[in-house]
Amino acid sequence: MNRMTIVLLVVLLIAVPTAMTGRGGGNFYVPVLVATGAPMHEAATTGQLILVFTSVAAMLVFQKYGHVDWKLALVIEPPTNLMALAGGYLAHGVSGTSLKFVLTGLLVLAGFCMLLKVKERPISQKKRFGFWHRQFADKQYVVNLWLVIPITAAVGLVAGAVGISGGSFKVPLMVLACGVPMRIAVGTSSAMVAATALMGFLGHTAGGDFNMGYALPAACAGAVGGLIGGKIAMKTRPRSLKKLFAYTTLAAAVFMGFNTLLTR
Repeated sequence: MNRMTIVLLVVLLIAVPTAMTGRGGGNFYVPVLVATGAPMHEAATTGQLILVFTSVAAMLVFQKYGHVDWKLALVIEPPTNLMALAGGYLAHGVSGTSLKFVLTGLLVLAGFCMLLKVKERPISQKKRFGFWHRQFADKQYVVNLWLVIPITAAVGLVAGAVGISGGSFKVPLMVLACGVPMRIAVGTSSAMVAATALMGFLGHTAGGDFNMGYALPAACAGAVGGLIGGKIAMKTRPRSLKKLFAYTTLAAAVFMGFNTLLTR
């Protein structure tokens, strides 16, 4: 079995559970691509393109069932996109090893945060500047824009630099800080992941790291996995999705950490 076949199979297997959790899988794709011999910056570029295909495919499924909050995405996503473009371009000034260590630490934090139990709190009806009272479908939640906007901008910078989408951090942010229901957070994240990954991909491509013959087949495999994962997610309990998100994120952190230590 040659290298390309292995990459396609692994990408497909990764895309299914990560699409179920609104992440797209960039935190897995990058270490897998690195482990199969791709340079870090090329792996980051390829990972971004896979993310675009995977996330768009999953988003189409979530949209069909009404689980994509487009207004929420349009408010908190632009800062992420701009910073992802900058991160993808500026990544050339940082060593691949440093990028891996940053990614590992952030993934550990995100994974453990999603294992926290979230108690439902009554929603205050008091209107305050910077606090957006959002009603979507039959759900209500409050988005603290003073907290969300700076964090999503920082997420975009890191995501663009290391070749991930930021979904590993946006889903916990929406669920834990804003009270967004898990399935809506996953569906909305899928839409945002695609946009962020596209900007990061363009930034990396401008730096000359795009290998079309390597990236396009892997991206198509990701799209197939995204469709499958989205359909499975609609039949999975939100609590189970939350646990799956946490454990797969921690697994990605462990994988990336070991890979970084072994390849230094």
